[in-house]
Amino acid sequence: MLLQQLISGFATGGLYALAALGLVLIYKTSDVVNFAQGEMAMFSTFIAYTTMTSYGMSYWEAFILALLFASVLGFIVERFFIRPIQNAPVLSLLIVTLGLMMIVNGIAGWAFGFETHSFPAIVGGELKIFGAVISKSNLLTLVITVFIMGILFYMLKYALAGIAIRATSENPTIARLMGIAVNHVYSITWVVSSILGAIAGMFIAPTTFLDVNMMSSVLLKAFTAAVLGGFTTFVGPVVGGLILGVLENIASGYISAQLSSTFAFALIVIMLWIKPTGLVGQKVGKKV
Repeated sequence: MLLQQLISGFATGGLYALAALGLVLIYKTSDVVNFAQGEMAMFSTFIAYTTMTSYGMSYWEAFILALLFASVLGFIVERFFIRPIQNAPVLSLLIVTLGLMMIVNGIAGWAFGFETHSFPAIVGGELKIFGAVISKSNLLTLVITVFIMGILFYMLKYALAGIAIRATSENPTIARLMGIAVNHVYSITWVVSSILGAIAGMFIAPTTFLDVNMMSSVLLKAFTAAVLGGFTTFVGPVVGGLILGVLENIASGYISAQLSSTFAFALIVIMLWIKPTGLVGQKVGKKV
């Protein structure tokens, strides 16, 4: 029982971490908290579902097409909605992302309907490990999530684009003076963030149902993971997501599944009270 909860917790927590990492990527580079990320991921997941059910595409063909759609959507949102007001007060940026959340949700409801749908898992079947019954889908989700995070962290550390993202997140003015095309970095981070959200959406949909509100709770968990680990580091969301996933699964298994959202809110409040910068976050000064 405990082993099952741990593996399921790591698989779920990895998805929270992906979504949270997308939030932190945007926040660290452009100081924008993207409340629309969950709805953008939901829309991409609906694209995958529609291409599978209406056009007969295989799971992986639909998966790749949804990622391409997510990258274009992320680029469009940054280029046409965020960049024109990039220097506006933080509150204005928050209102814009909240407005985008409502707009994307409404368009998705109009285009795809408000009914719930079953979304196929990556693979079916189960495995027995030390007496615990683990779904193959959970294990594969965990492996793919770890692989994606490995590539992302490698790029952030060694690739030119990753170094440019880190430089911009530290100080965009100095990064611009050093010849880095900061506006391009903003576009890249929105595209990558949108792709991470879409992957999380397509892996989470089989465990719940696909509908226009499916990512509301996931976005909350992503915020919780980012706050728990630290909103100012790239490692923090991963740490926070894995911890949240494991704790949530253990609480659901041993206490009540109905308390998972309450549990997430409680973690946010406790962490902000005890250590506002998160478990691995650091206190930073305001960029000037």
